[in-house]
Amino acid sequence: MLSSEIINVWPHNLMSEFIRINNCVSLFPYVSIDTEFPGTVYHQINIPKHSMESLSPAEFYAVMKRNVDALKLIQLGLTLSSSDGRSHCSWEFNFRDFDSDRDLQNPESVSFLKRQGIDFLKNKQQGIESWVFALLFRRYIAWQGKELKWATFHGPYDLGFLIKILTGMELPESLDGFMMLVRGFLGDEVYDLKKVVRDFGLGGGLEGVARSLNLERVTGRRHKAGSDSLMIMRMFFELKRKCSEEEMNRILQRFKYRLYGLS
Repeated sequence: MLSSEIINVWPHNLMSEFIRINNCVSLFPYVSIDTEFPGTVYHQINIPKHSMESLSPAEFYAVMKRNVDALKLIQLGLTLSSSDGRSHCSWEFNFRDFDSDRDLQNPESVSFLKRQGIDFLKNKQQGIESWVFALLFRRYIAWQGKELKWATFHGPYDLGFLIKILTGMELPESLDGFMMLVRGFLGDEVYDLKKVVRDFGLGGGLEGVARSLNLERVTGRRHKAGSDSLMIMRMFFELKRKCSEEEMNRILQRFKYRLYGLS
């Protein structure tokens, strides 16, 4: 099980894979997540999409909330790793919520995801109901959240969609309310590597940072949630290898819940 293989999860193997995850998390306490969704459709007036970092955390959250509330999740990737980063396994959960023919979307983003290999018709016909995923996530993972260390890259939207499906509700009105829910489900150690890499003189998107670290994608394609979650995990441990354990602990302590755009 502990390999670079990405396990595709559909309704027929959803329960068995959650049981497998539950059996592993005590030995593999590092978790990375990534999501795929149909782009963004709402933006701050008079602020270009690429300038979102200029917004205050409250403004960024307001735009993020509007998008997450209005859009539907397509995939969620999850990777577990041992404490030394040498053993890991990845899962790609495929959801049926999004209908590419009817639902709100950014057409360019959906076209790009199609080119990356996402089969929207298969997801619609054979995918997982998000409420069933949420039930099993709460039963098998969330209760152990305080023992786990979570990594994201440019994580607010990933966490936003996760919280949306776990609660079955729109996101809270306030940023503080959202962060309370993330802590309640995931515990105290959540990191956004897009912020962390700046301490290593790095910046840019996931692919660019990976190239700077000489990390090649070992399986899957970019912008597929399982493959991206695996890349995030490998990046996390590559950063750990670049400094002493004591220095990395100081860096991580400083970046707990320092999420891109929200802090």
